[in-house]
Amino acid sequence: MSALQGHNYVGGQRSAVGTVQLPSLDACTGEPLPVSFWQAVEAEVDAAARAAATAFPIYRNLSAEKRAQFLDAIADEIDALGDDFVATVCRETALPAGRIQGERGRTSGQLRLFAAVLRRGDFYGARIDRALPDRQPLPRADLRQLRIGVGPVAVFGASNFPLAFSTAGGDTASALAAGCPVVLKAHSGHMATSEWVADAIIRAAERTGMPAGVFNMIYGGGVGEWLVKHPAIQAVGFTGSLKGGNALSQMAASRPQPIPVFAEMSSINPVFLLPDALAVRGEQIASQLAGSVTLGCGQFCTNPGLVIGLRSAQFTAFLQHFTASMQAQPAQTMLNAGALASYTHGLAQLHAHQGLVHLAGRPQSGDQAQPQVFKADINLLLEGDALLQEEVFGPTTIVVEVEDAAQLAVAVQGLRGQLTATLIGEADELPDYRWLADALQEKVGRILFNGYPTGVEVSDAMVHGGPYPATSDSRGTSVGTLAIDRFLRPVCLQNYPDNMLPEPLQNSNPLGISRLVDGIVSKARL
Repeated sequence: MSALQGHNYVGGQRSAVGTVQLPSLDACTGEPLPVSFWQAVEAEVDAAARAAATAFPIYRNLSAEKRAQFLDAIADEIDALGDDFVATVCRETALPAGRIQGERGRTSGQLRLFAAVLRRGDFYGARIDRALPDRQPLPRADLRQLRIGVGPVAVFGASNFPLAFSTAGGDTASALAAGCPVVLKAHSGHMATSEWVADAIIRAAERTGMPAGVFNMIYGGGVGEWLVKHPAIQAVGFTGSLKGGNALSQMAASRPQPIPVFAEMSSINPVFLLPDALAVRGEQIASQLAGSVTLGCGQFCTNPGLVIGLRSAQFTAFLQHFTASMQAQPAQTMLNAGALASYTHGLAQLHAHQGLVHLAGRPQSGDQAQPQVFKADINLLLEGDALLQEEVFGPTTIVVEVEDAAQLAVAVQGLRGQLTATLIGEADELPDYRWLADALQEKVGRILFNGYPTGVEVSDAMVHGGPYPATSDSRGTSVGTLAIDRFLRPVCLQNYPDNMLPEPLQNSNPLGISRLVDGIVSKARL
C-alpha cells in the first residue's frame, strides 16, 4: 500500500489539478492528519463522469460471473486492510477499533452477498413470452425481457458508517452488481478512510480486468451539484440529512433528463410499549431501550427517537427506570465537529419548545454529546408538531404518553414516513394490537416485534427504506439484496435471433432451456 496522497480518482488514475487542499481532522483532538486532500474542480468531475460513461457499455456487458469476481476481489482487498487502516478510521471518526473491525466485515460481507446474487441470476428478472404464430385473430411475436443497469451512478458517502455506507458500501456494491460504474463523492469526515478503500477497489479492478472508469472518486465541497447534473450520471445513491437529500432530488428533477435519487434521509423510528410487557419486564425494557438510544452515540439512522406508551402505572414505573438509566449513560465523542454542532443545535430547539419537558441528561457542553430524554405533551403529536418528528442525530429521545388506544390510533396516523417502527409486547397482548401493526405498515419500511431497531441485517429480506421523509423513494432499500433493483431497468427484446439474445434468455442455453416457460423464467443461467 502506497502512502496516502489525497488525490481524486478519475478513470483509474490519480488526479490533482486544483489549487485547494482540504484537511482531514482527528475526531477527538481536532488536529489535522498528515495528509491533505485535493478539492476536485469541475473539469475533474466531468472527467470522472465521462470515464464512468465510457466504462458502462463494457462493464454492463460483462458476464455476471465476471462482475461477481470483481466484487469478491474488492471484499478480499478490504479484508486485507490491516491495523494501520483501522487506526486511520478510528482517528477520523472516534469510533472504537472493535466497531470498525465489525463494520469492515459487514462491508466485505455485503460485497460477497451481491456476488452471490449475480451468480444465482434472479436479478435479471427474466420473462419470456414465446411466439404464437397461429394465434387468432393476430399472432404473437416472441418477447423476452430482462433487466440491465441504468448507467453510471453517483454515490455520496455517509458519515455514520465510514465503511458500510461509504466508499465501498451498500450503494456502491449494489450499483456495481447491477453493471453500473460508480462516481463516489467522498465524505469530508473521513477522507483518509475513503482513500484506503478506493485504493482497495482499484487494486481489485486491476486484478480482475475491469475497464478503467468502473470506479471513480472525488473530494470536496460543492462538487455534488456538478456530479448530479452531469448528463452521464443516470441515478444517485445518498444517505444523509433531509435537507441534503431534498436538495439532490431537486437538482436531479430539474435536469433536462430527470434521473432518480435514492436518498435515505430522516427517521425517528418510533417505539411502542404495550402495557403487559411493561408490567412483566418494564425495568429490563428501560435498560435495553437506553442502550439502543445511546448505541454508537445515537448516530444510527434507526436510532429510536420517539417512545410511545399508554397511560398506566406500569408506564410511569418504566419512565422512572428509563430516565435513571439514561441519566447514567456516559457522554460520547461524535463522528466529527459538525455532527456535535448539529446535535447541540437540535437539543437547544427541544429545550426551547414549550410543549416539551426535560427529564434526564446533563447540560450539553464541551466536546462530547450528552444523552438526553424529553417528554412531550400528546397534543404535539396529535396536532402534527414538526419539531416532534424532526430527527435529532445523536443520543436523545422523546417520550409521549397517550390516554388510550383511540388516541394512539390518531397519533399513528399523524406520523410521517419512517425507516422502522417497533412494538414491545407480550405474546398474549400482541393480537389485540394487530390493528397497530397493520397501520404501521403504511408508515414504515420495517416493523420489529420485541427487538430494537439499531442493528440492520444485510440479507435478502431486509428493507432499509420507507415512505418520505425516511427516503425519497419508498419502493427500494439501501440495505439487503433488493438494493440492486434501484439501479436496474427492464428491456424487452422482440423477435431476436437466439444467438443474439443475452445468454439468460437463449433457447440454446443447455441449462436454461428446460426452465423456459411462458411468462417468467424460474431461474436464469448465467
